Amino acid sequence: MQQESILKLENIRKSFGDNIVLDGIDLDVKKGEFITLLGSSGCGKTTTLRIIGGLETADSGKVLLEGEDVSGLEPNKRDVNTVFQNYALFPHMNVEANVGYSMKIRKRKKSDIAEAVKKALAMVQLEGFENRMPNELSGGQRQRIAIARAIVNEPKVLLLDEPLGALDLQLRRQMQIELKRLQKSLGITFIYITHDQEEALNMSDRIAVMRNGVFEQIGTPAEIYDRPKTSYVAQFVGSANIVRGIAKSVGEVVSFSNADGSGQVLSRGADIKEEMPVTVAIRSEQIEITKRGESEVGFAAVVKEKSFAGGMLRIALTLSDGQEIIASRHGINVSWVPGDEVTVTWDADKAVLVDLEAEA
Repeated sequence: MQQESILKLENIRKSFGDNIVLDGIDLDVKKGEFITLLGSSGCGKTTTLRIIGGLETADSGKVLLEGEDVSGLEPNKRDVNTVFQNYALFPHMNVEANVGYSMKIRKRKKSDIAEAVKKALAMVQLEGFENRMPNELSGGQRQRIAIARAIVNEPKVLLLDEPLGALDLQLRRQMQIELKRLQKSLGITFIYITHDQEEALNMSDRIAVMRNGVFEQIGTPAEIYDRPKTSYVAQFVGSANIVRGIAKSVGEVVSFSNADGSGQVLSRGADIKEEMPVTVAIRSEQIEITKRGESEVGFAAVVKEKSFAGGMLRIALTLSDGQEIIASRHGINVSWVPGDEVTVTWDADKAVLVDLEAEA
């Protein structure tokens, strides 16, 4: 059964002076989905979120919420709430007043506010914190109070602008798990912003990778990681190696040589002709290294250096045509040392032909 759309962006454009921030983006978000806008600073992800929430106005295009064009509506007229990185809690109000503030200004009954606040705090597992002040809470607790305040009115869509950015690494990882659990239990659609690739891969149902005001690729975490469509996506999400060469035989499997014509490796691909330049993305953990002469296929290479980081051994290699690639291995007991002459190759199913034109 196909999921129902809850939010659509249609050809959204936005400029600040001569700076084009969003260049005609389209996005279809499903009901109950956790979708992440992933990209480096300045790519347009926060502007996208602000346009959805009504805090910015697009130059052109439409924002559709359950089929209704809300592009001209004020933020408080949209069934959308935002959680900011700094949480924006009122320091002079206790938790109960912070969480129930939006209901109070809408002149809801005190009994209704108290009941809704209690329910929201239970959802974020902070029952009994009603009388605490923001300065009495930890970073993780303040983050959950901000979420409780955002969900108290049961919005259709919750926008989260790097809400974990101010937390330390350990707490950030704990809150990733908590946020995902909360989203599934609430059934609310989350649109999440981050520049952290690991965070996006761990939490999202789908990821929209942004660059220079456009979406380079939208897909599931597995699609983004295993089948990147451009070299930018391949390198930004998981730091894949980008290897350039010339196609020698084509079909379901493409055989190609590197620039100096030595060696051949394989990749899956389509619409490729012989002698055509190709660009392949291959993850460092998928690269195989053998002693020179032991493999019939592969590229000649020389081990340049190796280093240990984060539980992985990083082996830098230089191909015979000067291209540099990285192989990674678990553990430190790898016999290769700088200066070793080796052959590198990979399984055809692990390599992806990527489009360089999208980088222009």
